[in-house]
Amino acid sequence: MIDADKLGHRVYEAGRPAFDQVVAAFGKDVVGDDGEIDRRVLGGKVFGSPEQLKRLTDIAWPGILAMAKDEIDDARTNGASIVVLEAAVLLEADWQSDVDEVWVVTVEPHMAIARATARDGVDAAAVQARVDAQLTNAERLALADVVIDNGGSEAELLAKLDAEWQRLRHASLEAAS
Repeated sequence: MIDADKLGHRVYEAGRPAFDQVVAAFGKDVVGDDGEIDRRVLGGKVFGSPEQLKRLTDIAWPGILAMAKDEIDDARTNGASIVVLEAAVLLEADWQSDVDEVWVVTVEPHMAIARATARDGVDAAAVQARVDAQLTNAERLALADVVIDNGGSEAELLAKLDAEWQRLRHASLEAAS
């Protein structure tokens, strides 16, 4: 599995093109004492400001996609018949043409906010701002090949994911034979 969030952390590493672009766009104060981008400081500058968030994503998303494509190519070269790209922003970044199937996990916004505040101890208004900056569930559903409702328990979610995974594995095995 390729985790686009982890690639998102790497895309900002010192020495990568996005690092210099982020510092030029948002100021030297986004660099922490360790010489790397301080994501909390950067987040404070972009969340709640659609213009600044777009400025950041215009820097980061092309680099993340390029890194993901490299990892997908490596996985396929090494014989993987299924490669999973976990990317919360796949649809916002318009990467759906770069994958074979789009899975969307949905939950009602009020439940997502309650879960995030309980799990992360963050302010509900901050979570709401992030939710507001994303596509709506209706917009996601319109672009999905597979829809998984996450309104229930973790066990229910895992069962739904497993059922879809087994469907995909079966289809992959059939295609290979």
